[in-house]
Amino acid sequence: MKTLLRIDSSSRTQGSHSRELADYLETKWRALHPSGKVIYRDLVTSVIPHIHDTTIQGFYTSKERMTEEVIAATALSDQLIKELSVADEILISSPLYNLNIPSNLKAYIDHIVRIDHTFGIHKDGSYYGLLKDKKAYLALVKGGTYMGTSMQAYDFQEPYLSAILHHMGIMVKNIFSLEGTSKTDVLQHNIANIHKQIDTIFKN
Repeated sequence: MKTLLRIDSSSRTQGSHSRELADYLETKWRALHPSGKVIYRDLVTSVIPHIHDTTIQGFYTSKERMTEEVIAATALSDQLIKELSVADEILISSPLYNLNIPSNLKAYIDHIVRIDHTFGIHKDGSYYGLLKDKKAYLALVKGGTYMGTSMQAYDFQEPYLSAILHHMGIMVKNIFSLEGTSKTDVLQHNIANIHKQIDTIFKN
């Protein structure tokens, strides 16, 4: 049985293009995996706090030296990593806020990117991911048009998510980027094109 971890980050719980895109993709995923399980994490209704000093200390403290304070400070990280570890595939939906991902998604990532849990370091200082055999789908939304324009260099959303997932050993299977959501003259056409891309990937 396949397990999909879906993570939504848009501050809009209603009328969100990124959530709607993730809804469409999840529906297709469920059709392809009728016995599959979906774990849902909404970063707006279940707020992830930013990591603090004690959390960071815990990331670099050996298990036998963990104090009660440090154990408490890293408990959420443990929970999120466990949730991630049981998933076969991950779906992340994200709008573009100020050229990058929303801060709630960054807070989530700061809790799961953890040495000896999701990544390791070779003796030569290079990194390697520990979350192998996992695939990710990115449902990304942008109000403007970036791809193929002078604005593409200012889009840090897609390259950052791709890089940080790779850092943990997760392969980005597909990126579905819906652009121009603020442009009513092209929006429906762009949505239809994205849906066709998803249909092609998840066809039975």
